[in-house]
Amino acid sequence: MNFLAPIGRVFLDFLSATGRLALFVWAALSGILRRPFYTRMLLKQLVELGYYSLPVVGMTAIFTGAALALQTYSGFSRFNAESSVAIVVVLAITRELGPVMAGLMVAGRIGAAYAAEIGTMRVTEQIDALTTLSTDPYKYLVLPRLLAGLTMLPILVLVGDILGVFGGYMVSVHKLHFAPMPYLKSTAQYLQQKDVVSGLIKASVFGFIISLMGCYHGFHSKGGAQGVGAATTHAVVSASILILLSNYVLTALLFGK
Repeated sequence: MNFLAPIGRVFLDFLSATGRLALFVWAALSGILRRPFYTRMLLKQLVELGYYSLPVVGMTAIFTGAALALQTYSGFSRFNAESSVAIVVVLAITRELGPVMAGLMVAGRIGAAYAAEIGTMRVTEQIDALTTLSTDPYKYLVLPRLLAGLTMLPILVLVGDILGVFGGYMVSVHKLHFAPMPYLKSTAQYLQQKDVVSGLIKASVFGFIISLMGCYHGFHSKGGAQGVGAATTHAVVSASILILLSNYVLTALLFGK
């Protein structure tokens, strides 16, 4: 039975890591209604995650929509179904590509920044100093970042949806020579509220995951500069994997039969 021991160790390590993560989330969220409220820190994180991520998300969305229109036209032209390009672009952007691409881009930017910042505070004992000064580090450092990710990424995704559909429109009209009004009419006709709302729900989950992974790995980093670098890498990789995993789960829940 010795061959089962490695499997058991992996399973127990997974359960242990899941438990530590759950306790970390509880420690951060349990103080959401207790004073003091660090409003200035929350506003700072809202601006950092939302406003400063707009250029990255916007450029990604525009070129994703443009490339999607080109590829869809190239494939559908084989079946004389070019009129469906607008439908595919708007549904793919709002349901899948908008939330996922924005989540991955923000994970690379914000997840790494959170892990590096909090990890540096950990290895330089600044977090211990906060505890000594009777300041809850979970409430001061982690909670504002979790709330920022939960609230700002849906706004970024909404902007990205608009820009992505606009990118597809520009390519379809100016390069593929679609008529502007029929294209817009087809886009509005087949777009439903559920398509946009499902993408925003995904964005909230993705934003929470990004902030959580960045804060968690940074909070538990050790070993000086090398440990901070490892925490940053782990934060980005784990957030990206969890975004793709949770995207499938949410898609199955929202659109599965």
